[in-house]
Amino acid sequence: MLDWDDMRVFLGVARARSLTGAAPGLRMDPATVGRRIARLEEALGAALFLKSPQGYALTDLGLRLQSRAEEAEEAMRLALEEGQGASQGLTGQVRIGAPDGCANYLLPQVAARIQADNPGLEIQILALPRVVNLSRREADLAITVSPPDAGRLTVQKITDYSLHLGQRRDAPPAATLADLRGRPMVGYIPDMIFDRALDYLGELGLGTVQLASNSVAVQLQLLRQGGVGVVHDFALPFAPELGRILTQEVSLRRAFYLVRHDADRRSDRIARLSAALIQGLRDEVARLEELARLTDRTAKPTLQP
Repeated sequence: MLDWDDMRVFLGVARARSLTGAAPGLRMDPATVGRRIARLEEALGAALFLKSPQGYALTDLGLRLQSRAEEAEEAMRLALEEGQGASQGLTGQVRIGAPDGCANYLLPQVAARIQADNPGLEIQILALPRVVNLSRREADLAITVSPPDAGRLTVQKITDYSLHLGQRRDAPPAATLADLRGRPMVGYIPDMIFDRALDYLGELGLGTVQLASNSVAVQLQLLRQGGVGVVHDFALPFAPELGRILTQEVSLRRAFYLVRHDADRRSDRIARLSAALIQGLRDEVARLEELARLTDRTAKPTLQP
């Protein structure tokens, strides 16, 4: 009879495609993970992986076993949730993957409030300048800027958000886009834009980026040093020396989506967490964007008639 703990190790390697990648999540060293896989293959009398310098690829038997193991994993999770009872608070560990703008300026406040209401819950925020791979179980939930169009996934729109051009408040004022010529433009490293929805400067036709980063948080710091670039309205309250400019000429709207693996659609725990996360992010975006607008109004001098 197969040991479920061996199945847990197998799923870890199948998702990470390497012993080294699976080891941290399994809380084992790579050598131990390798011995466990070898023991499982010996018990089955067949190989589950094709090993190469590029990693561990599943054999046909491995693919079939992965499907069955994931079904068993989901059944165990649902059984545990039923045993705990829906009336109890959320418990256990959950990992949320998000682009770094959301991860830096929205998720910390939202996650802290959810955890305060559910002391038994451990929330991990995975901030990555790329799309999180749910199929490999890099995270339990993912927040994206564009809805995925492939994979067995459940997608819910969270909220729209606004972006405008921003610069230091003590920088020379700009009445038109032409006034920005000669100033260093801040934006993404062009060949590292992982979602076309993030190519703001290309959409606006604002030319070459002189100060670039794949991180929204770094871009915000570059703006604080005197650059000009597109900035999330919800990030501006974290840099009060920055203000929006040319808001009538340049105004962008994007959206966040919550994505989860379709296998989790029957999970009451994930459904409850998703609902709390969506409402929390909607409230936080609205709060910070309103704060950015209020700060702009109070910081600008009143023009005399």
